[in-house]
Amino acid sequence: MGTAIGLDLREPWVATEAVDEFFEWLRTVDARFSTYRADSQVSRLRRGEISVQETDEDFREVLALCDEVQGVSRGAFDIWHCSEEGLDPSGLVKGWSIDRGAESLRRAGARNFCINAGGDVMAAGEATPGDAWRVGIRHPRVGDSLAKVVAVRDLAVATSGAYERGAHIANPTAPATPAELLSLTVVGPGLTLTDAYATAAFAMGEAGISWVASQPGYGVCAVT
Repeated sequence: MGTAIGLDLREPWVATEAVDEFFEWLRTVDARFSTYRADSQVSRLRRGEISVQETDEDFREVLALCDEVQGVSRGAFDIWHCSEEGLDPSGLVKGWSIDRGAESLRRAGARNFCINAGGDVMAAGEATPGDAWRVGIRHPRVGDSLAKVVAVRDLAVATSGAYERGAHIANPTAPATPAELLSLTVVGPGLTLTDAYATAAFAMGEAGISWVASQPGYGVCAVT
């Protein structure tokens, strides 16, 4: 889906097959949800070749979660009107795929691991006994510098901004793309909603800071 995903697994006894299963799961997600592949369900739905009812159960689950976030964000997160091509659930499906993949790692005995999905991070357990995972938030204007470092255990960290891909995040409920923030980072209990909330909050501009802060269990850090 146009991004790189890395896994830092601290338990040496977790079977290699479990790691292979994790990455194979991500490949199946890419095959169904990628906006870059002409044969994905997203692309076929865009072209009208299939209906929502003809997609698989996972696909419909993602659409339902996207609808929930659209409601909570008062329309700032809208997968049907976020791009010129139409449907694009990328703002949620990446986090969802990581959360689901992490479940298979836990079933294999993994308790301490960190997944980096294109800069969005899901950190389970600890980096070393007694030490939290330290996640750097990239400085939006100085590429080799950090704006902040957060220490997390069993939390997700997701950042949205326009510094890498340009102004690709728009608020369907606002007349113009927000320009008040350079980046916005959300910390929360799982990457599915943490990632989606970061996208929605960045689209809101400065109003997104207080919106995230009002969501139980979530924290926010914005760079103006």
